[in-house]
Amino acid sequence: MAGHGTEEHPHGADRLCEVGDRVYSRAVRRGRVARTDAEPVPCLLELALLHPDPDDMDWLVPTSPQEVMTRLLRGLHDEVSQSQRRVGSAVAAFEWYAGLGGPERAAAGEGAAIRVLDGPSRIQAALDAATEACTTEVLTVQPGGIRREHELSEGLHRALELRGRGVRMRDLYNHVARHGQGLLNYLELMGDTVEARTLDEVIDRLMLFDRTVAFVPANADRTMALELRHPALVSYLVTVFERLWRLAIPLTAPLPDPRVEGVSHREQSIAALLAEGHQDAVIAERLGISVRTCRAHIARLSETLGAASRTQLGVRIAQVGLDRPPDEAAPGISAGVPAPAPPTDASVGACGACDTSDTAVGASAEASAGFSADAAAPPAPAATPGPGPASGPAPAPGAVPGRESPTAR
Repeated sequence: MAGHGTEEHPHGADRLCEVGDRVYSRAVRRGRVARTDAEPVPCLLELALLHPDPDDMDWLVPTSPQEVMTRLLRGLHDEVSQSQRRVGSAVAAFEWYAGLGGPERAAAGEGAAIRVLDGPSRIQAALDAATEACTTEVLTVQPGGIRREHELSEGLHRALELRGRGVRMRDLYNHVARHGQGLLNYLELMGDTVEARTLDEVIDRLMLFDRTVAFVPANADRTMALELRHPALVSYLVTVFERLWRLAIPLTAPLPDPRVEGVSHREQSIAALLAEGHQDAVIAERLGISVRTCRAHIARLSETLGAASRTQLGVRIAQVGLDRPPDEAAPGISAGVPAPAPPTDASVGACGACDTSDTAVGASAEASAGFSADAAAPPAPAATPGPGPASGPAPAPGAVPGRESPTAR
């Protein structure tokens, strides 16, 4: 009797809809009601408040209100009894689980050392709890590109809470994040509580609180995370962070001078990854920029080094010593080495129309806050092989034979 009605009337006999109330009340007063009057309220038949008149099937007679009340009370009693049985079962199960291990075993259990957080709400709740318990230091690695202001504001309440308690924070970003005004505003707001450094490449997202608990993504789209409290795992992650921190450049310091004249620091990083054979989409993801931005830099790099194809670009990268990361100088190569004269063929500069200034290019990078959205730049429509060894003599500096556009596929 207290069950649910139809989809159009999702209620029980304890709370009728307005139309059902009118029809049932009229049926009780008159003793019966025409079947056609009850068609708009099928819930009355579903809940057995009306039933056919055995003497005339075109009429419906009501169940007496006293019987309805008795059934309601019986259903309520059954629900209470069932709830009491469930509570008793839960108490018994709790006592059984509690008796399985003492405090020492519970503290060392795997469940306490590694916990899977499924869904943004559980992740945010765990981060809030770790923030509340933190008293000394927070270390974070934030991959991706420019940090948008609305993304930074999502975690601002935690940062301000930590600052109020005197907790120190150290953050690692990609170099491209330097071009985001939102990050600069955030650091200015936080003052000397936060210290930030940047690298060409950083590892995936990492958050460490008081060197006792760490959070890392558990899947590619960052809708799941791992909460790590195992001392050995946390210590390992702290060591990784400290080594990256020593290699990183303070955000307040300028990036090193270009190794080759006319080649920007970001283009040096792209050149080193091209020399390793990586495709455009992989390079873009590792440097925190979009694929389109990456290809624009490659086009400008080809133009600067006088390369007519990806193969020639690989050769020229090796010749001028750009086949290693910017922080690794090649033997005999020093900063400021003049680049070969740029070609004049208009076809090479065709992709130069893409916005390639450091600030504008960086503005198209993908980023995210927390673990929830930091998707990498979309993959390229077609794979583009990295540079490889070329046969035959290398082109002379400044030589520009007839060639295809460096970004032609």
